[in-house]
Amino acid sequence: MTILEKAITYALKAHTGEKRKNSTLPYILHPLEALVTAASLTDDMEVLAAVVLHDTVEDTGISLADIEREFGHYVAWLVDCETEDTIEYETEEITWNIRKQESIDHLRITADKNVRIIWLCDKLSNLRAIRRDYDRLGENIWNTFHMKDPARQAWYYRTIAELLKDDLGQTDAFLEYSRLVEEVFHSV
Repeated sequence: MTILEKAITYALKAHTGEKRKNSTLPYILHPLEALVTAASLTDDMEVLAAVVLHDTVEDTGISLADIEREFGHYVAWLVDCETEDTIEYETEEITWNIRKQESIDHLRITADKNVRIIWLCDKLSNLRAIRRDYDRLGENIWNTFHMKDPARQAWYYRTIAELLKDDLGQTDAFLEYSRLVEEVFHSV
C-alpha cells in the first residue's frame, strides 16, 4: 500500500460519520476533492497524503503525533501547517478572528510551496461548497458559519489569494479560486 492509499484509508476511518456543513454528504468528500485538485499541481505522494489528512487533527481525535507515527515527520508537519490552534475556554465564534489571523500569519512566513498547495486545494474546495450553498441559501448562508460577517469571510479568502498568487497564480486551481472569491464576495 502506498503512503497515499494509506492516508485515504486513514482519513476515511477518521472522518466516518461526519457530514459536510449544510449538507448530508459525507465529510470525506472534502479532503478527496482537495486531493484531486492537488494531484493536478504535484505528484509528491507525501504532499498528496497530507492533503487527504489536512483536517484529521483539527476535526477528529487524531493527534499530530499519530500522523507522524503513521506517515512521517514531513507529512505531520504539512498537516500541522494547515491545522488551526484551538483556544480553550472560548467558543469558535469568539476566537474566529484570532485563529484566522494566526493561520494567515503562518502562511505568510512559510517558504514551502507544498504548504501553499495544500492551502489552495483546501480553500478552493471550501469556496466551491460556499458557492453551491450561496446559490441555494442566498445571504442566509452566513448564518451557518462561526463568523457570520461576510466582510470578515471575504477578508480571509482574499488575503489567502494574495498570499498564494506569487507561487500558484498561473495554475487553473488558483484562477478558479480567484474567480470564486469574486463571485461569492462580489457585494462585500
